[in-house]
Amino acid sequence: MKQLIFAAMCTLLSLNALTQASYFSITGKVINAETKAPMQGASVFAENTTLGTTTDQDGNFFLQLPNGGYSLVVSYTGFNTQTERVTYNNTSQTSYQFELTAKEKMMADVAIVSTGEVKNGWEKYGSFFLEEFIGKTENSRLCKIKNPEVIKFFFSRKKNRLKILANEPLIIENNSLGYNIRYDLDSFIHEYNNDITLYTGYPLYEEMIDSSEIQKSKWATARQNAYNGSVLHFMRSLYKMELEEEGFEIQVMTKQNGKETALQVDDFYKALNYQPADSINFAKILPTQLQIGVIYKDEKPAADYLKENKDAPSKFQFSTINFQPNQTISIEQNGFYFDQNDIIISDYWEWNKMADALPYDYIP
Repeated sequence: MKQLIFAAMCTLLSLNALTQASYFSITGKVINAETKAPMQGASVFAENTTLGTTTDQDGNFFLQLPNGGYSLVVSYTGFNTQTERVTYNNTSQTSYQFELTAKEKMMADVAIVSTGEVKNGWEKYGSFFLEEFIGKTENSRLCKIKNPEVIKFFFSRKKNRLKILANEPLIIENNSLGYNIRYDLDSFIHEYNNDITLYTGYPLYEEMIDSSEIQKSKWATARQNAYNGSVLHFMRSLYKMELEEEGFEIQVMTKQNGKETALQVDDFYKALNYQPADSINFAKILPTQLQIGVIYKDEKPAADYLKENKDAPSKFQFSTINFQPNQTISIEQNGFYFDQNDIIISDYWEWNKMADALPYDYIP
């Protein structure tokens, strides 16, 4: 079974936060860690949203965000990217200073060369990368990377591992959902021994502009379809304790006679050891079972998915979540959950990749 580890899936915005137009402000400064000089033009944005800005000539930035939690990303060409978890609940700090360090080019080059760069990497692995990163869904057919020349491929025979890096942010054009995406790819790794893919990066979305009402309507429909049953939809529903109302069902995964089986539960929230939002608006889950099944009953799986997964149920979308032992997952009111690395998803959710991803300030 393929598994996709989402190490950088963050920032799920709630309908209430945006419709009530409740915002909090983040200010700060970006400087060179070595020279202490201000860095003009540094990119500062809330990961997985359309919300971002750049620093002024003095290195200062100002950003307004709808109430909730975010992973704030600060990047500058030739320097190491920094991230900071920010939330409107943290009233003690609304101003930040980031000191960016220059990338150690020589050490990086030595490390990369040792893994064995593939000279004809795109010809050999390009299609595989597109399937694993962009996806194989209907939306992927109208989604493309406009600058594939910045992608480098490295293969380690000893580890049987493919590593993919990019020396510039990927520019992704998603004509199906109507977004341009600037994706700062940190790394993409595929382990052939266990068929696991891990990729991390920092996406920033921008809505496409089209004066045609027909095109706008197509984008709106496609976005709604991508949202239904997604991780974004699930996390929002979980926080609000509206799983059943939104079409979701939780099952406990167990092994019986050596075969993996999904068992129905009467109380979804008890199965997740769900703790409602506290005084600082964090809901929490600490499942006693490390693997659960998530059923989305309101839509059937895509036909292409069923062709590739013959044993998958055909009447509903079935996904699984694997949790790390004894790790609490906190969810803010906008759906932002952490720590991201403590969750591994597979099955139907793994099928939907960048071509079906929405910015987390999307509202159905």
